[in-house]
Amino acid sequence: MTPELEIHRVTESRIGQINWDNLPFGHIFTDHMLVMDYRDDSWQTPQIVPYGPISMHPCNTTLHYGQSIFEGMKAIRSKDGRVTLFRPDMNAKRFAESCLRMAMPVIPEARFIELVKTLVRFEQTWIPDRAEASLYIRPFLFATDEYLGVRPSKTYKFMILTCPVGAYYAKPVSVKIEETYTRAAEGGVGRAKTAGNYAASLYPTQRAIEQGFQQLIWTDAKSHEYLEESGTMNLMLVIDGVLLTPSEDSDTILRSVVKRSVVELAKHWGLPVEERRISVAEVITAIREGRLTDAFGAGTAATIAPIAKIGYRDELFELPALETRAVSLRIKAYLDGIKSGDCADELSWCVEI
Repeated sequence: MTPELEIHRVTESRIGQINWDNLPFGHIFTDHMLVMDYRDDSWQTPQIVPYGPISMHPCNTTLHYGQSIFEGMKAIRSKDGRVTLFRPDMNAKRFAESCLRMAMPVIPEARFIELVKTLVRFEQTWIPDRAEASLYIRPFLFATDEYLGVRPSKTYKFMILTCPVGAYYAKPVSVKIEETYTRAAEGGVGRAKTAGNYAASLYPTQRAIEQGFQQLIWTDAKSHEYLEESGTMNLMLVIDGVLLTPSEDSDTILRSVVKRSVVELAKHWGLPVEERRISVAEVITAIREGRLTDAFGAGTAATIAPIAKIGYRDELFELPALETRAVSLRIKAYLDGIKSGDCADELSWCVEI
């Protein structure tokens, strides 16, 4: 535990009410949550308190001006009983970068990791021991000034929620290439994991769902000619035997922990990898010519999510059968294996709590 921590336990746990064979993503929460306030230019003592509603002033600046960021992480129980986090240093770094972009006070990376570990240790009986299940971790930070006026808040609340979850996608996904709406433009907040990015995606995503898709593939805001990322994951393609993914050189793509891990792992194995601008035309041509052999999303919630179909304008393209996809199958097997303990963690990515 952290040296300064207040703990207020629930009088009775709800864990006995959980159906562990049915864990819909993001609906079931553990008994406790962590809360830490920022005021007078400093972070206050963190508290672990019973999970439940929080009060909010109607003039809370987050409600009016959107100063809110979050992260997504998972705790996994391996077969030998160890509990690990996957590369929490990358989440801590990205959270700090989001803080800076949104004019919010930074939580030092080591402090962020220790607070996450503290709550996970406290709630570790809630970590599922079933395949494809985990304890999802949601750290988030939002403004709390009671004020109507456009300026950064002077007070904030940092919280961490935990919830046992099953797979985010139960089956391969169908995605639509979006050419009208935009997730992020250069110079904006696309690289920050801020709530407003997701709010902007809801309407076009809902339209895609009505057309039979689960997600969108966003394109660049200027021309809509180049692929960027999907709504809940980053995009990975295999064309002519090369693993391709859109470059993160611009500030319009969120730097995914899992995507970076996929790229590093592929290079570690000696697979050809290219991070660059990828045009829609290039991908559609590769599909038509049978040169695209694999397509999948990479993200904390989705992990490795096979893409079964891609919609483009008035066409729907069926992608190669899942059992033929050597790259994504190998990557998923490795990432699952190091978390479960079935294979060696060659790159030391799993951090024991």
